[in-house]
Amino acid sequence: MSGKFIVPNASDPTYGLGICARCSRKFKLAELHPDPNYPALMVCDEDTDDYDPYRLAPRKEDQVVLPFVRPDLPLTTQPSGLITQDGTQFIVSEDGQRFLFVVD
Repeated sequence: MSGKFIVPNASDPTYGLGICARCSRKFKLAELHPDPNYPALMVCDEDTDDYDPYRLAPRKEDQVVLPFVRPDLPLTTQPSGLITQDGTQFIVSEDGQRFLFVVD
């Protein structure tokens, strides 16, 4: 069994040789490139993996905040009376007989 002889060309950027990290075959250094998922591994074109999207940073969470928020304190009415409705009017009275004012 004989090894593969790689002929150096003057057009190659370097005469160096490297071994693919996956298949352990010998290539010119210009033919090896970093793997997308593991950049420290120099691999040939046949052994290059597709980029794994699960390696990306998680996306930012959506801001689910309402533009106006109801206060946690109880809402009080300015007049401390009984509010009743008469048709389209609201009548505010203290004892149910005399009214303080009418809201249209």
